[in-house]
Amino acid sequence: MMSGLPVPVLLLLPLVVVVAVAVPSPSRPPVRYCRRCCDHLDPPDSPSSPRSAGLHQAPEVRTFINMTILKGDKGDRGERGTPGKAGAEGPPGTRGPAGHKGPKGQAGTPGDPCKTQNSYFSVGRRKALHSVDYYTALVFDTVFVNPEEHFNMFKGKFYCFVPGVYFFNVNIHTWNFKETYLHLMHNDREQVILYAQPSERSIMQSQSVMLTLALNDEVWVRLYKRERENAIYSDDVDVYITFNGYLVAPST
Repeated sequence: MMSGLPVPVLLLLPLVVVVAVAVPSPSRPPVRYCRRCCDHLDPPDSPSSPRSAGLHQAPEVRTFINMTILKGDKGDRGERGTPGKAGAEGPPGTRGPAGHKGPKGQAGTPGDPCKTQNSYFSVGRRKALHSVDYYTALVFDTVFVNPEEHFNMFKGKFYCFVPGVYFFNVNIHTWNFKETYLHLMHNDREQVILYAQPSERSIMQSQSVMLTLALNDEVWVRLYKRERENAIYSDDVDVYITFNGYLVAPST
């Protein structure tokens, strides 16, 4: 007995599965691949190669270690190595500016009075002298003071053994009606002159000078003869002619 309810009807239709297979069209041009100048020289994989079929190789993995993270603490300082050979001497440098003047130093201790340098003499002549040659050295025959024998009595010359400043003095007596012409000599050079014209009266004449002497310098008195007769007066009783000298200040 059939009721009035609808009866579902199942319609079994055949299931058709359509699989789309990509088949290249015969009229489609082949696939071209672009290549850069820096690409590998091997040709690109063709569609029929395993790579194009999905069989790709695994990417290469390279391990990179950051050394800055693994850097340890600073080690101890090593022993000092053997010094190398000295290099060639360089050229001298330019002279630097002058420094500031320093403060005045303290006074030194007093010197030894026994080491004080002295040099002095005083000699005279008792005989008169007439100059017969152009140049005549005045020689003395009487010693007043000559402790170190710096004055040579045979040559009539003082020799400097202590360099420094010296004072010299010469005194003479002129002769009546005769010319008196003398030079005080330093080595071979005239320093000062002592001159008196011929006169009826004889007079005393004097000349003095200070000279700076070096070691072995000579100081002496020389008569200079011109057209007139050159002479100095003296006698055996009194001394009219004297020559004196002494050290004022030694050289530093």
